[in-house]
Amino acid sequence: MNTVLHSLRCMGYAELTRIADVTGSTPSEVESDLIDLAVDGFVVRTPPPFPTWGLTEAGKAEDARQVLDEVSKAGVRDDVLSAYKKFLILNPELLDLCSAALDEDLETARVLARFEDLDKRAEPICSSLAAALPRFGAYSVRLGAALDRARSGEREYLASATDSYHGVWFQLHEDLLATLGIPR
Repeated sequence: MNTVLHSLRCMGYAELTRIADVTGSTPSEVESDLIDLAVDGFVVRTPPPFPTWGLTEAGKAEDARQVLDEVSKAGVRDDVLSAYKKFLILNPELLDLCSAALDEDLETARVLARFEDLDKRAEPICSSLAAALPRFGAYSVRLGAALDRARSGEREYLASATDSYHGVWFQLHEDLLATLGIPR
């Protein structure tokens, strides 16, 4: 499975450096992959001054084909579906926490503690997903990194920064939908 293609499926349009961060590749590796994907008609680049990359309809179809193949070969659809059902139980709470994080009148420490509690309950879900498909392992790391930044005083890493806890959670949700072939 092409990680750059799939990362774009989960993120939507993104800048080169952000794609590199999410995939764990260097910007030059990602750029080379993006050029190849563009030649194949799977991605497009928006023009400057804010150039970003995104999937074409053909790219969405190709990613869906690759993901279906990955899940079929690994025989883990039931495992991913089970984790997704547990994820859905936590999702409304996460959305409420994001609203609280954006409310400047609420004490940061209290909001952060609630995020940390949710994260402890989300960790077994992330672990079971990573056991089923190793590519899911990055989500736990990225969620933890967002919490660490929030703990260091950057409250925007709870709900408003691009790589905030909410941003990574959203990408995990998109990844689950894509992996299971569930339309949004």
